[in-house]
Amino acid sequence: MALLEIRDLTVTFKRKGVRPFTAVDGVSFDVEPGRTVGLVGESGSGKSVTALAIMGLLPKRGAEVHGSVRFEGTDLLTCTDRQLRDKRGRDLGMVFQDPLSSLNPVIPIGLQITEVLERHRGMNRKQARGEAKDLLGRVGIPDPMRRLSEYPHQLSGGMRQRALIAIALACEPRLLIADEPTTALDVTIQAQILALLSELVRDTGTALIMITHDLGVVAGLCDEVNVMYGGRVVERAERHALFAAARHPYTHGLLESIPRLDAPRGEKLLPIKGSVADNIPWEHACAFAPRCPNALDRCREVTPELVADNGGMLRCHNPVGVSAMRQGVHR
Repeated sequence: MALLEIRDLTVTFKRKGVRPFTAVDGVSFDVEPGRTVGLVGESGSGKSVTALAIMGLLPKRGAEVHGSVRFEGTDLLTCTDRQLRDKRGRDLGMVFQDPLSSLNPVIPIGLQITEVLERHRGMNRKQARGEAKDLLGRVGIPDPMRRLSEYPHQLSGGMRQRALIAIALACEPRLLIADEPTTALDVTIQAQILALLSELVRDTGTALIMITHDLGVVAGLCDEVNVMYGGRVVERAERHALFAAARHPYTHGLLESIPRLDAPRGEKLLPIKGSVADNIPWEHACAFAPRCPNALDRCREVTPELVADNGGMLRCHNPVGVSAMRQGVHR
């Protein structure tokens, strides 16, 4: 049974004198306990806005949210601010992209963890400090007792990210959302953070939503992958199926742009032409059509629906065929 059920989630930003912009457009997916679900796509595809809508962190003024986000049967979109505050931290945790801007620079790390424990788990100050020390040790921070008194600027980038994960895990949430948690970290620290998240999911049964543009992260962590473009899911598949036989031209383009260790020396990467700004509104056609090497006239005239395809879901009029995937003729 799904822990989180998202149905037709739509987020539209409105400002006086500015044309409304739909950042998330009818997104639906489920997250089961102990599973890691990936949201993948370029910047501007709607991944982070989806996460903020789930957590109830979008501004009340300027953002219209429709659809349903059911967590253990309760629609989070209908909860009051107080109900959401009770759920965030206790049942829902989030690791933001930039730990330096997410952590309070004038409050010691220890206090930022203990206030969560006191608020949501009813611990006294002594109990919370002991638990905070254990949490820092659990996420791999050396000499955790000393770190409790240190400020964010005194920690390295990797330790700040680990501290942020410790805060998110303080109340043992049922669902954890990680929004680009390895951005700006070197490859060694990236690997350590990803290994830590994988262990947490395996050992605690926490459900994880991993938001990233890095398919290398997806390959090593996610069970199911949702590829987003223009605010909509264009392909959904199990991890192994996606990497073995990606069907949407956009997904295939993302895979082709990844550097490969087994590629011939000097071989150039194949970036996706254009940018996310080069699109057609979904109401009129396929948004990816202006950048798509497989586009047909129909792609520029008819909106594709998300339909079942090879055990997954696909939104495309002219998907990449098996022979094309093997031979690279779609290029």
